[in-house]
Amino acid sequence: MLVMVSLAGFVGCQGFSSKSQSPAPGQLAASPTSISFGNVQIGTSQTLSGAITNTGGSSITVTQAAASGTGYSMSGMTPSVTLAVGQSVNFSVLFAPTTVGGANGNIAFGTGNGTVNVALSGTGVVPGDLTASPTSISFGNVVVGDSSPQPETLTNTGGSNLTVSAATVAGAGFSYAGLILPLTLAPNQASSFSVNFAPTIAGASSGNLSLTVSGLTSSVDIALSGTGVTPATLTASPNSLTFTNVQVGQSSTQTETVTNTGGSSAQISQVAASGTGFSVSGIAPPVTLPSGQSTSFSVTFTPPSAGSFSGSVAVTSNALNPDLNVPLTGSAVSTQGTLSVTNPISVGNVVDGLSGTQTGTLTAAGGSVVVSSVSLGGTNPTEFSISGLSFPVTVTTSQTASFTVTFTPTATGAASATASFASNASNSPTVATLTGTGTAPPVHTVQLSWVASPTGGVTSYNVYRAVFGTNTCGSYTDIGSTPSSTTTYTDSVVADGTSYCYATTAIDPNGESAYSNIVQATIPPP
Repeated sequence: MLVMVSLAGFVGCQGFSSKSQSPAPGQLAASPTSISFGNVQIGTSQTLSGAITNTGGSSITVTQAAASGTGYSMSGMTPSVTLAVGQSVNFSVLFAPTTVGGANGNIAFGTGNGTVNVALSGTGVVPGDLTASPTSISFGNVVVGDSSPQPETLTNTGGSNLTVSAATVAGAGFSYAGLILPLTLAPNQASSFSVNFAPTIAGASSGNLSLTVSGLTSSVDIALSGTGVTPATLTASPNSLTFTNVQVGQSSTQTETVTNTGGSSAQISQVAASGTGFSVSGIAPPVTLPSGQSTSFSVTFTPPSAGSFSGSVAVTSNALNPDLNVPLTGSAVSTQGTLSVTNPISVGNVVDGLSGTQTGTLTAAGGSVVVSSVSLGGTNPTEFSISGLSFPVTVTTSQTASFTVTFTPTATGAASATASFASNASNSPTVATLTGTGTAPPVHTVQLSWVASPTGGVTSYNVYRAVFGTNTCGSYTDIGSTPSSTTTYTDSVVADGTSYCYATTAIDPNGESAYSNIVQATIPPP
């Protein structure tokens, strides 16, 4: 069967246009749309990249490409460049700051459809700068075998990052710890570590810590110095003490001195006596004793009964010998002796300004006596002195002790003083009177006489004097004259302890005769 389809019901082709369509225009897009350089050191430059792309439906021509802003410049593309659909072209932007601070800029890409902008930003900063604090380290005295750490801080005082890449230590005994390399410091960032001095021998030492910093033309140097010293060592003087024949119920005191002979300070923490009758006074630990310094204290023996006793003084410290021991011995007697002394002791006449001496004697009766000291008093104590005794001194019934009294007067006239001897005798103190007389220095003159000249017409005589030196007379000087009737002359201007030569001449109308015979005179010393 044939089916006929009629077209009468259709008018045209609905849903279709008979007009042709045009392609979409070109469209420019930038990637990225902004570029940030961050911090860039002045005097250097940084380059970053970007791209522009034709994202439209037809080709597009870039007619303009220019960078603006201080320090910015562009490279990599030049107008006019035509980009096909989907085509891209790369470009580079360089930032070279000349001043410190933020700098903004822009790149403008112009086309027939308008302008595409890429914002630019960056900050000019000063270079990183490493500062060491302290700039030098002095460790002072450090005991050999010990160590002394000191803190050190590194700070970036510049405007950009810096890196400490290496550290080198020179000098015996010096080292560092806690510095991990490479060390990068941001601006104003600090890092601390320790520098150590551990001497192995005594003596001064110097060194250097040298830090290598990337970007810096020279190293950062930290001077180091220190002195190795020997450990503190204590010595006792005397190294033992002996108390002889101390009366029961009485006391005898001696002085003990402790000296630090090492190279570092010592801390004395305790000084204590042991043994019956012994005690210590005059020191209050803790006592710091620097190198070469001494401290003294008193050791007293007070026996409770007759007999022999022993003990010790223990000096405790942080020295190399922390337990210094001073042995003590003592003997006590129950019978108390008496002490006698020569009295009075007269030195006699002594010329003012000179010294005269006389001997005195200490004698014991009824038992031994320990004499601990002597003191001077009375009217003129400063003109007298006593020597020849080393205290404490023991005087026994069979052995006396002699001493010397020296008198040095400062004025003419009688002088006196008293000498008081302190001891463990029953009559302590025992006193002697000291006397002496100061006299004026003698005045010396030389009396000269001669035989008159047998020659007639003599009118006067001249007297000449010279100093007698090394086996000869020196130059003569005219010291006076007399008339012809006088043949004597007194020379009253002479010096003590000097020898002189004398001669005379005769004067007549014809002139002066030759020197007479030479005589010598010696003036006694003062």
